[in-house]
Amino acid sequence: MQLVQTCRRVGEPFTRARTFCTLGFQRRLVRTWECDTDMPNDGFLPHSSQTEAIGSGTSRTWGIRNRGRLASPPMLTSTRLGATDLRAGVIAFRDALRISAPALNRLNVYPVPDGDTGKNMLGTVERVVAELDGAEDTLADVCRAIAYGSLMGASGNSGIILCQVLRGFTECLKAVDAAGPAEVAAGLVNASKQADGAVARPMEGTILSVVRASAAAADQAAADGQDLEGLLRVTRAAAVEALTRTPEQLPVLAQAGVVDAGGAGYCLLLDGLLHVVAGDPLPERPPVPEAMLVSVGEVDLEALADAAHATTDGDKDVSDLRYEVMFLLEADDARIPAFKDVWSGVGDSIVVVGGDGLWNCHIHADDIGEAIEAALDTGRPRRIRVTDLLEQVEEERWVREGAAAGQPEVVDPVPCAVVAVATGEGIRRIFHSLKVHRVVTGGQTMNPSTEDLLAAVEGVPADQVVLLPNNKNIVAVARQVQGLSAKTVQVVPTTSVTEGFAALLDYDPQGDAEHNARCMSAAAGRVITGEVTRSIRPSGSDAGPIAEGDWIGLSDDRISVVAPSLFECVEGLLAKLLDDSHEIVTLIEGDGATPGDTRRITSWLEERFPHVEVEVHHGGQPLYPYLFSIE
Repeated sequence: MQLVQTCRRVGEPFTRARTFCTLGFQRRLVRTWECDTDMPNDGFLPHSSQTEAIGSGTSRTWGIRNRGRLASPPMLTSTRLGATDLRAGVIAFRDALRISAPALNRLNVYPVPDGDTGKNMLGTVERVVAELDGAEDTLADVCRAIAYGSLMGASGNSGIILCQVLRGFTECLKAVDAAGPAEVAAGLVNASKQADGAVARPMEGTILSVVRASAAAADQAAADGQDLEGLLRVTRAAAVEALTRTPEQLPVLAQAGVVDAGGAGYCLLLDGLLHVVAGDPLPERPPVPEAMLVSVGEVDLEALADAAHATTDGDKDVSDLRYEVMFLLEADDARIPAFKDVWSGVGDSIVVVGGDGLWNCHIHADDIGEAIEAALDTGRPRRIRVTDLLEQVEEERWVREGAAAGQPEVVDPVPCAVVAVATGEGIRRIFHSLKVHRVVTGGQTMNPSTEDLLAAVEGVPADQVVLLPNNKNIVAVARQVQGLSAKTVQVVPTTSVTEGFAALLDYDPQGDAEHNARCMSAAAGRVITGEVTRSIRPSGSDAGPIAEGDWIGLSDDRISVVAPSLFECVEGLLAKLLDDSHEIVTLIEGDGATPGDTRRITSWLEERFPHVEVEVHHGGQPLYPYLFSIE
């Protein structure tokens, strides 16, 4: 679903006018570029910056439910790091990130305060763990899986730097059967060297400083004859000490009262290794003071963005850099230095990692086309992802302010406002980005009362209001508000949040409620919706008998598919709903969705329906791992 509609095209001059650019448009932009260059963007995995960021107080991380301390691999206390130990250490690192990703997101203020460090680091390691599933039980094969998985899964500035840390670390381990203190220390030193070399303009006070300090400590510990456990403890202590110094090195961190988010995430890697080598429990949060994670709503993100830009050296004014551009680049290794030189004149926050003909590239730039064309001159770019950074920062600001105030809302007065019913932090953010003034918590199992809806209507700064119930059980309750408020209230009878999203594309805040309701109802009726949930009891249906635990695919409130697995249910439902006339499929991830599930679904869609554009947004809704909208 193309949630917003305006964005400059490649080659048009950049302006600071308020525009919104989601991936529906960005993919069209990239596909236009592909047609002009005959360069396919195969393997593209949709990405949405404005709905995946995780806000304060949530218990969801990248489609994984956080229930406190997560399951970790068996404790394998060891004096050397073998294949099983390293595999278990990475899984423990992943588990620690699952717990701490929301906290890392809240610490994220540099290079852009967009609240995605935890998400990006976790996404990188999730792909590594998936790659480990097929690795042989040798240290060399485990190291290869970590290096390849991190390269393919890395996203965002923090994810790509973490990729280089993991690749540099494993490069020094793969030649031995089991790594002792000397090899581990050499791996950390190489990790620091490789990470520094991947960043065009390394900054002190970032993850690079933390990795460098820990590597120096590890090198000294190995020289002093420390055993593996002792070396890791010294290394972690040095990393945490360096982390506490990051605000002294990077003014934007001091201004926000936080430490570097990427550095805090790196410390969790060492925690994962200590969990395996020494049996230490996984931490419940990053190694930062609790107070640092609590005051999320007290920070002026716009001021932080300006401060972050002021810390960056170079000719480019980073405060004007609008887009984050990422892709994989197939290119001869010898051509990469020249490619980096070209990019240095295009933007900032440049990170290029990889080798052996495959590179993961990241830049913040004004001109999407210029960033991609530099890659075209170098090799073959694919899996191109574009994020509107200004929009992402605005979304993160809203999340933080909403977490502090308890009720996020749009407060600008307009002739006609919108009140929507929804649950799930990601879905609430999408509604906010579409200019909904108030979101009332409610859904399938927790319908709001008439009083709740009336209070929301009375609280918005408008004399006319459109209500989006977004559930068939709430439509009647919403209609009751029409006779209870002195305001003009119109109900658009949406029965799903995806219909609500579609309706808002025709919302005009300067119009009247009656006209808006008519246009929005028509827009909602043009989409096909689908939902996937799990049965809690045996039953029957038109699609066949349902056993407890079966997956159910619904469309138009009718059960269309019953299947034993989530993927089979999604596959069956989409196969029934999609045909050659459709152009866009939107997936909204909820509780129970995982990155692996989403990758499998999007890959199936790209293979089965190559003409269809696929968008993925994080919703966080309970009960339904996936919601679908088809246009």
